[in-house]
Amino acid sequence: MTHRRVIIGAIALAAAAACKRPQPGDPVRGLSAAERARFDSGRAVFDSTFTPAVGLGPLFNASGCKECHEDPVSGGVGDEVERHAAVFHPERIGAVCDQLAAQGGPVFQDSVTPALHAALGIDREPLPAGVTTVAARTTPEIFGFGFLDAIPDSVILSYADPDDRDHDGISGRPNRFVDGRLGRFGRKAFVPTLREFNDAAFQVEIGITNPSVPLEGTVTGQPLPPGTDPAPDPELNAHGLELTDAFVRLLAPPAPLKQSREARHGRDVFTQVKCAGCHIPALRTGDSPIEALRYKDVAAFTDLLLHDMGPDLADICFGLATPSEFRTEPLMGLRLRSHFLHDGRANTPEQAIDLHGGEATRSRELFRALPAADRAALLAFLKTL
Repeated sequence: MTHRRVIIGAIALAAAAACKRPQPGDPVRGLSAAERARFDSGRAVFDSTFTPAVGLGPLFNASGCKECHEDPVSGGVGDEVERHAAVFHPERIGAVCDQLAAQGGPVFQDSVTPALHAALGIDREPLPAGVTTVAARTTPEIFGFGFLDAIPDSVILSYADPDDRDHDGISGRPNRFVDGRLGRFGRKAFVPTLREFNDAAFQVEIGITNPSVPLEGTVTGQPLPPGTDPAPDPELNAHGLELTDAFVRLLAPPAPLKQSREARHGRDVFTQVKCAGCHIPALRTGDSPIEALRYKDVAAFTDLLLHDMGPDLADICFGLATPSEFRTEPLMGLRLRSHFLHDGRANTPEQAIDLHGGEATRSRELFRALPAADRAALLAFLKTL
């Protein structure tokens, strides 16, 4: 009888675990034992703190992934605000964007190691001469990014309407990487794949060279002074990259909270004021070597396309994206954020809506014209995401 009770109890616990809603920082459901082991090992790399002796810097924004992606758990948001710069040339054929790669851009790091400070007397990377437009960038949470990576290009392109042929005022268009591949990651949707997004972050954000990005950056285009980078390259090996990618790729999207009657009405209002025209409520993944990511609907609330958000939000260009164009921000995990928009200037979702312009002007004005109860319902819905 006792043995039978133990079995029944174990079954009940397993059923309860299966029904438990994923919490921030949890892996996606349905992983194999090997995938879960890689996720756990990847978290250890993600949570590591690097020092100059093992490769930190000499230019960096953080000493580890978790320093920026920390709230409420590893993979969440951070309080850091970075400096990005690029120069837009609308007068040139094709409206050329100079991402200042030869001068250290587009990310200009805010910290330096003691060795670099001693050599150059700087506390952060100087901006190139003549650069007048600097973009502020907050740290996004990266929960559910594996699902975004698994969405087929064809799904994203199906929402593109660059010439606004349906006359709804929304003309989303794709950004493209330097080799023509479709971009989807980053505030301007420039990076095509999650692996490239993760690998580049080690070098750009932490100064950690690796097999994918083997070269150290420069100081505004000038080589690093001798002796300021003592660690041998690559400073992180391929296995470390693979484990980190597994952790980020397998982070589950935060499960939406249970909706009140007001929030359910707010979801209808969200559609009514045309927010869903860009913040597509759900996208479906395609084939994937990871079964847990394969052919799944993800409530991402984005189309991963560029939209003109008007002059008030404009900052820099990036790839094909003009200064006023931004990728539709995914809203999954919105309730975990304390600041909103790409630069964190909005303290509430309502302020963020009020700052929408360009293609979102109609939705903004429809929101402003709503009865107070409907506005409150829409905001209540957003707080469940």
